[in-house]
Amino acid sequence: MERGRMSRATGSRPSDLPMRVQDSNRMSMVYTTPQSKFGKLSIPKPQSGTSERRTSFFGARTSGAGMPRNSIMSGFGGTEKIKDARPLHDKSFVQQCIRQLHEFLTEQGYPGTLSSKTLQSPSTKEFVKMFEFIYRQLDPTFEMPNSKVEEEIPALLKALRYPFVLSKSSMYSVGAPHTWPQALAALVWLIDTVKINWSLMKQDLLFSDFCEDSDSIEEGAEYNKLFLDYTAETYSKFMQGDDTFEEEDEAFLTKLKKLYNVDEAMLVSMEEKHRMLSKEVEQLEKESQTDRLMTKRMEKMKLQADLKKLQSYRSSLETFEANLEKKASELDDELDTTVSHLETLKHERDELQHLLQNQKFTPADVERINREKRELQQTISSLSKSLEDAEQHKWNEEIAFAKAKEKAELKLAEYHKLARKLKLIPQSAENACGHDFEIRPSECGPGSMVQYKMQIQMRLRKLISDVEEENSRLTNANLSLEESCEQVNFDITEKSNDVKQLREQIRKLDERLDFDMQEIAREEQEWAAEIESVENHCKLLEKKVNYGYDEAVQQLKAAQQEYHLVLQETNEERRTVANNLASVFTTAADHLSITEKCLEDLHRQVQRVCSKAVEEDKAAVQKLRETLKSFKSKANSL
Repeated sequence: MERGRMSRATGSRPSDLPMRVQDSNRMSMVYTTPQSKFGKLSIPKPQSGTSERRTSFFGARTSGAGMPRNSIMSGFGGTEKIKDARPLHDKSFVQQCIRQLHEFLTEQGYPGTLSSKTLQSPSTKEFVKMFEFIYRQLDPTFEMPNSKVEEEIPALLKALRYPFVLSKSSMYSVGAPHTWPQALAALVWLIDTVKINWSLMKQDLLFSDFCEDSDSIEEGAEYNKLFLDYTAETYSKFMQGDDTFEEEDEAFLTKLKKLYNVDEAMLVSMEEKHRMLSKEVEQLEKESQTDRLMTKRMEKMKLQADLKKLQSYRSSLETFEANLEKKASELDDELDTTVSHLETLKHERDELQHLLQNQKFTPADVERINREKRELQQTISSLSKSLEDAEQHKWNEEIAFAKAKEKAELKLAEYHKLARKLKLIPQSAENACGHDFEIRPSECGPGSMVQYKMQIQMRLRKLISDVEEENSRLTNANLSLEESCEQVNFDITEKSNDVKQLREQIRKLDERLDFDMQEIAREEQEWAAEIESVENHCKLLEKKVNYGYDEAVQQLKAAQQEYHLVLQETNEERRTVANNLASVFTTAADHLSITEKCLEDLHRQVQRVCSKAVEEDKAAVQKLRETLKSFKSKANSL
């Protein structure tokens, strides 16, 4: 019933009518019309006279309110090359495009790794992966070919009517500083195209059942003529510098109302009735949900929680105060020690100054001291130079050793990582079979690495042969399980078709209920009109000189009794219809529950079959392991 009301309510808002065009024409209209979407004809007004004008992805508009715009239609049909007005060499613009690309890939679940370094200068392989992921949002069946990627991507962009040229040579070095901004701008343009396509798909989904009986009108010559006239007028004004088309919108809407025969009075009455009913429902829900005791309990719980928070805050303040007092006492002690140390230093300074004033030196002593000082300085400089040379040599040797050690550790880490991924490390791992595949540099010397390598290679060859045999056996078992799963899936599809049929029946019942509600509303309006006419007649009779007053009162009472009788009859009919529909809904729900139970039984049977097959496989693997252990024991005994 709600869906029917929505489809009728949309009739009072012709500005939200979706444009019925084919998918192949939608992409081209992005470039040949002033609005990227004609799904909504209600164009928003600018907020104020001083607000900023809209800017497109191809750069800010420089034309004033009365200046004409340059058309880009020649770029799609002729040989003229369009000049790219985007600031591709502006770092802020490039960073903004990178943020848009990163947000889109993250929101849509891009499977690859994303980092700031990757998006600053990606490789050609990474660019192809990002382009393929974004293009799949338009065509989920798209697969990028392995060869001639540098020709495929510009061809796809040209097919989507990308207004600028992406050269073939730029695909060989996408991450270069002179080619990456152009490729990044193409990706952002493709993201905008994907978002426009999504919005058009949402409009088709929202208004798919709108005005189903008038499809022949919409696809006729009259509708096409109206739409083409509206498009031509708005586009001509857009090229002259206008951004709003209020007069054209109003004229187009009035023509559409005349074309579809919209009854505005009926729609207004239905909206008023719907608003009154929704108010009654909200009032009833509020009356049923008000519980003063529950609200008081909730307030009490909130106050108790606030009290606990205040108590914890008070305890934290007390601990903070204690810590501050402790720090203050420590600072006082440190200040006392510093003052005492300062006094001792002053005393020592006075003693040294007194000693300096009392001592006496001869010129020979001064010359001897200076000579010894120069000799000591020369010795110190030569020793410091030799020390610096030795430290530099040591540093070079340490760097070379660290590089060699780092390379060895990287190779060892890659080996250990691969072994852990293959479950060969530690010794108790699943695929280790009791062997130790881990290499410990601290335990092995320089000559034992070759021996380690030979042992590990022999064990791995044996493990590979065992795994290939086991894989062939499990493949055969998997094929049998897939056949059984296909049979189960076929049964599930049959049941789902039955469920779809039941849902279609429920939808038809909803439509029938909507039609009955409309009939009842029309009857109520007729009775209301009749009552109003009776009341007017009564007022005219009262204006006369009380002639036939008693007779008019009796007629009014008789009309009221008849109205009550008819109202009771309509209420009875409404109750019977509601009871019938409730019984139909209960039978449909019971049938759906039975169908769901059957599907659950089938699911449990499939699970039992799969679990049984897994247990058999585990038993076979255990048997193979036991056979391998017996074989090893026999080999060791030999």
